[in-house]
Amino acid sequence: MRIGSQSHGHEFSQARSDYGVGKVNWEGVAYYERLIDYMIKQGITPYANLYHYDLPQALEEKYNGLLSRQFVKDFADYAEFCFQQFGDRVKNWMTFNEPRVVAALGYDDGQFAPARCTNCSAGGNSATEPYIVAHNLILAHAAAAQRYRSKYQLKQNGRIGILLDFVWYEPLTRSAGDRAAAQRARDFHVGWFLHPITYGEYPKNMQKIVKERLPKFSASEYEMVKGSADFVGINQYTSYYMYDPRLPRQATATRYQNDWNAGFAYERNGVPIGPRANSNWLYIVPWGMYKAMTYVKEKYENPVVILSENGMDDPGNVTLSDGVQDTTRLNYYKSYISELKRAIDDGANVVGYFAWSLLDNFEWKSGYTSRCRLTGLERCFRGRRRTSPEHIYTCPFRLFFSYENGANDGISMEY
Repeated sequence: MRIGSQSHGHEFSQARSDYGVGKVNWEGVAYYERLIDYMIKQGITPYANLYHYDLPQALEEKYNGLLSRQFVKDFADYAEFCFQQFGDRVKNWMTFNEPRVVAALGYDDGQFAPARCTNCSAGGNSATEPYIVAHNLILAHAAAAQRYRSKYQLKQNGRIGILLDFVWYEPLTRSAGDRAAAQRARDFHVGWFLHPITYGEYPKNMQKIVKERLPKFSASEYEMVKGSADFVGINQYTSYYMYDPRLPRQATATRYQNDWNAGFAYERNGVPIGPRANSNWLYIVPWGMYKAMTYVKEKYENPVVILSENGMDDPGNVTLSDGVQDTTRLNYYKSYISELKRAIDDGANVVGYFAWSLLDNFEWKSGYTSRCRLTGLERCFRGRRRTSPEHIYTCPFRLFFSYENGANDGISMEY
């Protein structure tokens, strides 16, 4: 079965590579060697991400993981090992995937590991810890980029960036309050990371609202962080309406999400913003892709962008016949890629696209109840033993556009 992919995005696992304690796991390294060599043999360009929600447990136990500034150096050391080991073949590096999700879901509401928040059983402080973690993630990204640029980039001829999730936030009405709420949402979402990486400081909205709870960059950190990405990966799936909840300012800060002071809405005048996919957060809103890419272009000096994730999911129990037809997914990709193409035509510096995902995979907490695949796998379970797949079926996917303003020509697949 051939899909025609030119590029493949994959993640290195720090826990698999060095256990998080500086001791190299050579069996894990050998796995990545085989993967990279095979991709290159098949004419597929590897895009390597260094961190995807998988902090080694050893670092959590040693110094509370991402809450400690020690993580910055340890991550840079781990990144440098990867540059040394694989940089002769890997030319496209990403430091973190969706660091906002790491900070918010791990330390504000405790949905993801390490499940910290105010009143969580693991402990935590939702008003302060998300900002500390995000700050350390930004510094770790910048430290890794500094290592790469100073020691490896020239001889290896590669580039380094970061992957950020970006939901488009549209004002529910044209009122000044709703427009301001939507802008706060953008600042607290993509701006939390992209603003420092572009300008060396947090968005003014965040500085004004979070105040002393928001960490500061020193003069040397400012120089290291500003301009620390050769490209930006944007993961774009969905869009929401935002409105001004007209709540009084809290006397005591409670959590990161409440700092937004913005309400979420999923319909306007009784009309849904778009049909919902399987996941309760994923509404199909193609025009949000155009607005998100245009916003990044206009707000952040039109950086080189790779659309690093885009897709939708079906329920895990979708039938084989429905999976083969897959018209909803076809229409999703056609409409989203058309809007992406429109943004490119209007000047957005987008040079690549990755679909999420090539195969059915274990979708985090949703497990196999959510299918985001281009190629579906029908599994047969007998008791606790999983046998070989009974069926493999592929969405009749086609390339909807090609472009020549970047290294890629067409569309790439990621899993």
